[in-house]
Amino acid sequence: METYLRSCRDVLQGHMKNSSGLLHVVLGNEACDMDSMVSALTFAYFLSKTLDSGKAVVPVMNIPRAEFSLRSDSIFLLRETGLSQDYLLFRDEVDLHGLQKLAITLVDHNVLPEADSALEETVVEVIDHHRLERAPSPACPVTVETVGSCATLVTERIVQKAPEVLDQQVAQLLYGTIITDCVNMAPEAGKVTPKDSQYAILLETRFPKLPPRNILFQSLQNAKFDVSGLTTEQMLLKDMKAVSGGDLRLAVSVIYMTLEPFLQRPGLQQELCEFCHKYSYNLVVAMAISFIDNKEPFRQLAVYSSSTLYRDEVSKALEKARNPNLDLSPMSSPYQDVKTFIQGNTLASRKKVLPIISDFLKDREWKMAQGSNLEDLDLEDDCIDPSDSPQFCEDPAMEEDSGVPPTPMNSLVEGCPLDNGLPKINTEVLVEKVSKIASEEDRPFEEQ
Repeated sequence: METYLRSCRDVLQGHMKNSSGLLHVVLGNEACDMDSMVSALTFAYFLSKTLDSGKAVVPVMNIPRAEFSLRSDSIFLLRETGLSQDYLLFRDEVDLHGLQKLAITLVDHNVLPEADSALEETVVEVIDHHRLERAPSPACPVTVETVGSCATLVTERIVQKAPEVLDQQVAQLLYGTIITDCVNMAPEAGKVTPKDSQYAILLETRFPKLPPRNILFQSLQNAKFDVSGLTTEQMLLKDMKAVSGGDLRLAVSVIYMTLEPFLQRPGLQQELCEFCHKYSYNLVVAMAISFIDNKEPFRQLAVYSSSTLYRDEVSKALEKARNPNLDLSPMSSPYQDVKTFIQGNTLASRKKVLPIISDFLKDREWKMAQGSNLEDLDLEDDCIDPSDSPQFCEDPAMEEDSGVPPTPMNSLVEGCPLDNGLPKINTEVLVEKVSKIASEEDRPFEEQ
């Protein structure tokens, strides 16, 4: 496998110079966690061995190279497997939108984000373990099964179609990922399925020189939860997925520590505000996770937004969710812009929470289009679109120079300092409200 990965950059460069042939890219999700990385690497290697000769296949990590340093568990697994991260290709090194002849296999996700929607017609296969959101198409075979790890499904495909592709390096990558995703195969963690266990045991049996399960799991877990020295921005980027709908764009980040020390980080509220403006998010959902005796998860959840409207909407959607019920209990928060909860349903990982948020956004967007909930909008709390805001935080001196008195943070207009304390008035909503009032005044009294 090492020889294959070393050749991928040359394959890509050769294709870009002579685009007469088809380039087949295996693409993981935007979080680029260990499962996404390993599934992309191993499935691309499998395709390179089984597709017709002459077809170029490369795995692409779906993040900028600079962010990979935050994936400490993935880096550890590569190093322990004898592979260098220098062999990997990243999204900022491959212009997928600029390639003329392209085929994409999606692993560890089944739909492309909105920014990549133009690439949908190039998707030729999907292998994933999340909820299916992709419309069926005869041109794109889909393998979706809610196992604990996408690497389990990749292992199954390799074993069934080309077992000779499995060598020590491939097996160790897949094995380390499966036991990590399934929390060392502990049933109380609620991740492992019979198929995950089946293929973990198969890899152990075929490759007896694999590191002992408990030792490898603990080493990978220690690497994943090591957030020492990370800034708040880095902690949010370490394992983040984005979701959007209408005027809302959310970051959903897994935080590898309990909420209490995270909330006590100096200047946290300002850093959350800066993060949202830098990456154009309206809201951040931080899912804190830790483990009791390395088996049973303990989960907490925080919702940050400078907009009371957005913060309350998303919080209520999560509190009211029934499929699954997150069993959220409010916690005390040191910030008015951050709502915090203990998550009683410890089996509901981000894989379960993301569909709740996606469904809420779709329902919200539909209602907004129908105008059915416009009266519920509070114009005073309508959050400023990050694209309309300056990409820096104001200081008092700047406000003095502008001749505008500073807005106190405890004023009736809430928000992040980057919002300049000014609500964004939605003129369409305002016009509709005024029109409705006028029409009601024209009606007979008994109809009002």
